[in-house]
Amino acid sequence: MTQTKPATIDTTDVDTGARRFRRVAVLKGGASAEREVSLASGAAIAEALRAAGYHVDEVDVTGTDLRLAPEVEAVFIALHGTFGEDGTVQAMLQGRGLPYTGSNAAVSRLTFDKWATKQVLVEHELPTPTYEVVTAPGPCPLPLPVVVKPARQGSSVGIHRVFEVSDWSAALADALQYDAHVLVEAYIDGRELTVGWVAGTLLPVLEIRPVGGYYDYQAKYERDDTEYIVPAPVSPACAQQAQTLAARAIEALGCTGMARVDFRMNNAGDLYILEVNTIPGFTAHSLLPKAAQAAGIDFVALCDRIMAGAENH
Repeated sequence: MTQTKPATIDTTDVDTGARRFRRVAVLKGGASAEREVSLASGAAIAEALRAAGYHVDEVDVTGTDLRLAPEVEAVFIALHGTFGEDGTVQAMLQGRGLPYTGSNAAVSRLTFDKWATKQVLVEHELPTPTYEVVTAPGPCPLPLPVVVKPARQGSSVGIHRVFEVSDWSAALADALQYDAHVLVEAYIDGRELTVGWVAGTLLPVLEIRPVGGYYDYQAKYERDDTEYIVPAPVSPACAQQAQTLAARAIEALGCTGMARVDFRMNNAGDLYILEVNTIPGFTAHSLLPKAAQAAGIDFVALCDRIMAGAENH
C-alpha cells in the first residue's frame, strides 16, 4: 500500500517557548497489519512536533526490541495494532520510567480488545449493538445482517459485513486469521459518527460518509472520495447525546490523554457505541485531527497538546 501523504504543516504563529519536554521520540511503524498507516501517522506527528519546537527522534519499530536514545525525555506513541495499542509498548515504557502519550498499559490492553470493551460498555449500561463471540467455524449466532470483527485488530482489518448466509463462512474464516476470538455484532443500518477527546476536551461530532456506505480500509486510507462532515449535520440534542455517551465510555474504560469513540446511529436516531480507540490515526485522512481543526485546534497545536500531556503512568 502506498503511504498516505501527511498533511502540510503550517508553522505560522507556533509558540516555541517553554516546553515540558525538549527531546521526544515518535514511535511509528510496527509489525502489525497497520504498519503503513502508522508510518504515515508518525511522520505527520514528527513534523508537527518539530514545528512546535521539539527535538524529535523518529523511531521505526520493526519488532519488539525498543531502542531509544538516552536523551529522550518522553514518547509519542503513533503505533497502531498489536504491540502499539495493546498495552505491550506501554508496559515497556512504564518499566523504563519514561512518560508517554495516551492511556496506560492496562487500559490500552482493555480497549484494544473489542470483546473486553463490550463487556465494560454493557456493565455501565452504555448502548452498543447486540453481539456474540465466535472462536471456530459454525453457524452465525445472530440473525443477519451482522458485522464480523477480529476481537483484537484495528483499521477495519479482517472486518466484514454479512448480509447473505452464503457469505458467512468466508467472512468468519478471514476474521479468524487475525484473532482466535471473533466478535459477531448486529449490523446497525444508519449513519457513522465519531467523537474525539483530547486532554479532557470533547471535540465536535464528526460524520463519515463513505461512497457506497461502507467505511472499510480502502475508504479510510486509500480513497479520496470519503466525505467527512464536522460538525456533523445532526440535531443539537443528538450531538449532545453523542458527546455525553463518549465521555461516559471514556470514563468507564479509564482512558487518558486522547481517545476516539465510534458510533452508528440508526434511522430512528438511536446511538450505538461500536468501539473506543486510544491511539487514533494522524494521517491526512484521519478523524481526530479533522475534528480538532473544527474546534479551532490546528494539527501542530493538537500534537503539542497531546505530547505535553504525556505521563509516567
